[in-house]
Amino acid sequence: MSRVKVIKDVTELVPILRAVSTKTKRDVYTDLASDWKTEEEIEEEYGEEGKNAVKLFDKMKLVETRWQHTGRETRKAYHTYYSEVHIDASVAIDMISDVLYAAMIEEDEFLELEKQILESVREGDTFANDIGKKIGHSPTTLKSLVKRSVKLNYKGHRVEEVKEEV
Repeated sequence: MSRVKVIKDVTELVPILRAVSTKTKRDVYTDLASDWKTEEEIEEEYGEEGKNAVKLFDKMKLVETRWQHTGRETRKAYHTYYSEVHIDASVAIDMISDVLYAAMIEEDEFLELEKQILESVREGDTFANDIGKKIGHSPTTLKSLVKRSVKLNYKGHRVEEVKEEV
């Protein structure tokens, strides 16, 4: 079955761009497009970076999951959710530059911004505009940074910390 990801909000480009930002992520995504794979199979083939890529894809809702029986164990398996992307967005240059900035900045710079956002959320700031002002970035950049993060979610006009699965 062919599923199409329709992008109307330009910040939705961030997950797509991040899904192919390294050779490992691109290879994992390609493998998941052709077959169901467990996290253990991905980690065995691609190491820790591959395992982290699957977590990123899952958070960004780019993969679907199912329980797969392997002998005596039941493990979560992953497969790409979309086979096509349709982009239907008209945006101002400053907005697209904010999105591309958030998607393309170096990992260390991103991690520092993510840390600042997390600290702000943990201090009780949840409204996106307040956090954006605090870290010195536009609402579009903030939303794009949150979409890039596996530790944060954007819900309505609020930023929330992702609760880890036990």
